[in-house]
Amino acid sequence: MPAAMRPGDVLADRYRLVDLLSEARGGRFWRAWDQVLARHVAIHLIHQDDTRAPGLMDAARRSATLLDPRLLRVLDADRVGEVCYVVNEWGEGESLDQLLVDGPLAPRRAAWIVSEVGGLLVNAHGHGISHGRLVPENVLVDEGGAVKVIGLGVDAALHGLPAERTSTDVVDLAGVLYAALTGKWPGQSRSDLTPAPEEHGRPLRPRQVRAGVPRALDGLCDEVLNPYPGHGGHGYDSAQAITAALVEYVGDPAAVAAAEMARHRGFTGTRLPGDEDDTSEQESVTQVLPVGQPDDPAGAAPGAGPTDGGAQPPGEQPDEGAEEGPAQPSPDETLAGVPVFYDQTDEVGWMNADGKGEPPPPPALEEPPERPLFAPDPPDGRPSRRPRHEAFGTGAGGVMGGATGGATGPGTSGGYWPWDTTGSGSGSLPFIEEEPADDSVPGRNWLRIAAGVALLVVVLVAMAFAFDRGRSGTPFIDDEEPTQTPVAEPTPVPASAADFDPQGDPPEENSELAPLVVDGDPSTTWRTSTYRQNFGAGGLKTGVGLLLDLGEIRDVREVEVTLRGAPTEVELLVSEEAEAPEVAADLRAVTSGTADEDTVTLAPEEPARARWVVVWLTSLPTVDGGFRGVVAEVEVRA
Repeated sequence: MPAAMRPGDVLADRYRLVDLLSEARGGRFWRAWDQVLARHVAIHLIHQDDTRAPGLMDAARRSATLLDPRLLRVLDADRVGEVCYVVNEWGEGESLDQLLVDGPLAPRRAAWIVSEVGGLLVNAHGHGISHGRLVPENVLVDEGGAVKVIGLGVDAALHGLPAERTSTDVVDLAGVLYAALTGKWPGQSRSDLTPAPEEHGRPLRPRQVRAGVPRALDGLCDEVLNPYPGHGGHGYDSAQAITAALVEYVGDPAAVAAAEMARHRGFTGTRLPGDEDDTSEQESVTQVLPVGQPDDPAGAAPGAGPTDGGAQPPGEQPDEGAEEGPAQPSPDETLAGVPVFYDQTDEVGWMNADGKGEPPPPPALEEPPERPLFAPDPPDGRPSRRPRHEAFGTGAGGVMGGATGGATGPGTSGGYWPWDTTGSGSGSLPFIEEEPADDSVPGRNWLRIAAGVALLVVVLVAMAFAFDRGRSGTPFIDDEEPTQTPVAEPTPVPASAADFDPQGDPPEENSELAPLVVDGDPSTTWRTSTYRQNFGAGGLKTGVGLLLDLGEIRDVREVEVTLRGAPTEVELLVSEEAEAPEVAADLRAVTSGTADEDTVTLAPEEPARARWVVVWLTSLPTVDGGFRGVVAEVEVRA
């Protein structure tokens, strides 16, 4: 491939390269401009000598024959110079992996999006075409809320994958649903999303990853992604079956499609610019400016009017006779202001959005007159303090002199107490005979009485307490620690036992020996068959075990399993249903453990509600060149 290809070059005398979007594995992905049809297109380029080139051209020809509104179609494919290229429609929107950055989708929305993808696969598989690499990156929700699928057949060819991968499409379709519900990727094809958590090499059910996933969608994902061998078909072996189940769950696809369209209505994201001569591809961008800021060359503020700088909205005229004034902003309008400089001051205020400036600050208050800290000295060297009765002219001449209006005697004063400041000798104030001062504090006697009563009560209570403790022979100070309520120890629960081998053909595993594990005799045992290969993801089975019926729903706190041979890996499964479970998927895993000795105790973090308990052996010890598990006793405690 020519290394000098750069933006601006024209490919095949038609496609002008605009942006190099990605480059990997010897291939390049460009955004280009179709100069004939005046639109953006996506172009994949690889060298014509690349081993993938024949498969890419073949996949492009087959994909171009499919007509479906949910597909970004192949528009052109050819070889020119040293390159082989495929031209696809350009789509604008968000891919599913980008939508999941903010978290998993709502179940109904996720089911609708995947049902649209499934509808395209049904159409494609009907024409003998498979996608081959269906991952969240290849599912697009465009600006109008429609679902588009990218890279039908072409993306798999670019990754060197074979053309016929219909069964992979079915598994990946369930994987896309799993990803939309949890944000994790469990599918067969490679994706950049975080891988789904696994247990024993199998992805966890969606409900174990994210709470609230509906049982119908959880069961669909689990049955497609985690098929149990030997159990028979699960019914979801085609894109048609999965899509039909999703459409049934959604109920009204048109309503969900309308909601998705409304979600994307008014899209304001960045659109890709077109050719400089093309104005139809340019998106108009509305600038939001503060009130009072110009948005045109003339400097006029948005919404300027004839009176105050505010304009009438389009299509509205002011009422005749209405008082002109500043337009009132709506409650939702963001108000901004412009600075106002007051005359002859350095202070800066702000003009409100209605055009009125704030008034200047009020003048400072006058300083109050200074008051002396101390009273002035009395004139003529007289004392600064004198008895109050001298102010009323009672001095040595007797008290009645002041009452008759003539102030006689040396104690007479012509001014007001405490000293004379006017020099006048009027003694016009009436005489008031003062009562002798009472030094007692009001209420003091009542306080003393209350304190005495309280002290008496305390003494009586102490005496009663001491008398009572003396009669019982208990010392006054109790050094004993408070006792705690003992926690009840788990108690054994009677149960009946049967073998549980849902993946066997026939589904029996020494069923006549199963009751021996609850007979209370460790010398009697139940054993599995001898296998040439151990259990696990690559084995014949994922496990085999014992089913215990507790008779009623109980809170199982622990299960003690006595085995023969080590190491043995054991998982504890439970169910609250009235009917006995038939497959492991009907049960809920609560804990697991490995028996390195003869006994292992399986204790959930919280008591597990269960009617049925399954001791599920997932790895067996080596015996006589094979693998076999032996269980002597199982005791369920609640």
